[in-house]
Amino acid sequence: MYKLAIVGATGLVGRTVLKILEDKNLPIYEYVLFSSKKSAGSIIHFMNKDYTVRELTESSFSNEHFDFAIFSAGGGTSLKYSPIASNNGCIVIDNSSAFRMEKDVPLVVPEVNPEDIKLNKGIIANPNCSTIQAVLPIKALDKKYNVKRIVYSTYQAVSGAGRFGIEDLENGNKNVPLKKFPHPIFNNCLPHIDIFLENGYTKEEEKMINETRKILHRPDLKVTATCVRVPVINCHCESINLEFDREFKLKDIYNELSSFENITVVDTPEENLYPIPSIVSGNDNVFVGRIRRDFSVPSGLNLWVVADNIRKGAATNAIQILEKMIQ
Repeated sequence: MYKLAIVGATGLVGRTVLKILEDKNLPIYEYVLFSSKKSAGSIIHFMNKDYTVRELTESSFSNEHFDFAIFSAGGGTSLKYSPIASNNGCIVIDNSSAFRMEKDVPLVVPEVNPEDIKLNKGIIANPNCSTIQAVLPIKALDKKYNVKRIVYSTYQAVSGAGRFGIEDLENGNKNVPLKKFPHPIFNNCLPHIDIFLENGYTKEEEKMINETRKILHRPDLKVTATCVRVPVINCHCESINLEFDREFKLKDIYNELSSFENITVVDTPEENLYPIPSIVSGNDNVFVGRIRRDFSVPSGLNLWVVADNIRKGAATNAIQILEKMIQ
């Protein structure tokens, strides 16, 4: 039996972690919920009992032993407290971007690179939400056809920007000052997620490029990305264009995707059936549709990929890592 800390328990991802854990039957004998000083003292009903949320401090992990911790409290919190936790014998699964590109920190999507979990030195990084859903179908096809180039175009929901992002959309045309975005997201699309870099890309786009290479162990893989925020509450959508080294048959592509762990293929265009956020929201699988050849290159393929960015894109993936370690 294990003891688990949930850091950032009152946030959007943290509360989703708790919700998913309630549906699991993990051998956890004790849960401890942490938050910032501002939210400490809150009462959260979880596992049929009331938990008082504790304030996270530098002594939280030295005063008592934890086997595992799931961090969902932002990069600054992770940078400060994750090393403290790991130095006290706790394995941290971190949802922030703080450690994703650190050489000695595994970046894990359990369906794609579970073998990397055992390489951890106390911290395991959860990838970016948009990267997580993308690498499942790519991994499903890479071994057989060898992906040589990827073009990402993302349509990302406001829940990926947290509570203030959702409020900016919900406030819409109420003439309320924006809390998160530089322009109104209501009735709009913003080709701007995270900060702009000197090379013209945004940090979100660079995350997708670099994280894809690290997860797939393909440091020289050709990847480009354009990430767009759209006025949708939940679920990220992605148009993924792949170029392979080898020729393929479409029926084989369908078979490879359909048989891959936690991928659901929805692709019946004659009945207008394809993945959309209103159907995918609340699910843990990655949904793939609009599967078709890219006739502009010899071995090109287009995919439409949709996933719940708060569940599979964050909370579910972290819990799946935890499950792998417990197993």
